[in-house]
Amino acid sequence: MKRAQPLLALATLAFAAGAAAEKADLTMPTQIEANRMSADDARRMTVFEGSVVVTRGTMRLVADRVVVRQDSEGYQFATATGKPARFRQRQDAKPPETVGAWMEGEALRMEMDDRSGKIELYDNAHVKRGGDEVTGNYILLDQRSDYFSVSTGKDSKDTAPSGRVKAVIQPKPRPPEPPGAAK
Repeated sequence: MKRAQPLLALATLAFAAGAAAEKADLTMPTQIEANRMSADDARRMTVFEGSVVVTRGTMRLVADRVVVRQDSEGYQFATATGKPARFRQRQDAKPPETVGAWMEGEALRMEMDDRSGKIELYDNAHVKRGGDEVTGNYILLDQRSDYFSVSTGKDSKDTAPSGRVKAVIQPKPRPPEPPGAAK
């Protein structure tokens, strides 16, 4: 049973299950496929390597390597790396939507912290939700407050090739004009 502890830790980690993510995803089992896996019970760490695919409900994470650690209180922390590592997950619908939009993200490194509910994307980071998208060298997603920030580096150092962050924000849909309205 002790051997399964790192795997159980991974199974309870919500990789990219943001506050707006489909709530049903939180009750789904986590499935992991990889070319290799190693578990270090003494360090409470499990490493998955080689074409790693993690799925949980609508969430799908693809990376070259995923390292999961668990602290003494049972909180999980994961680091996914790739060229790039990518995730995709459907969000809960926000009125007037009837179906939630997809959130997609990619970066060379992603760090997920179960304790704080934060996901950090490092190096060539890009997140798209619906028609809105942001790009920078560092993106912080706070799952609990539905907050995000984008910068050219975690410490606001100018490390992005362009030295700038980019955002595309779609306008709010306008209601159709009534027939016969003046133009």
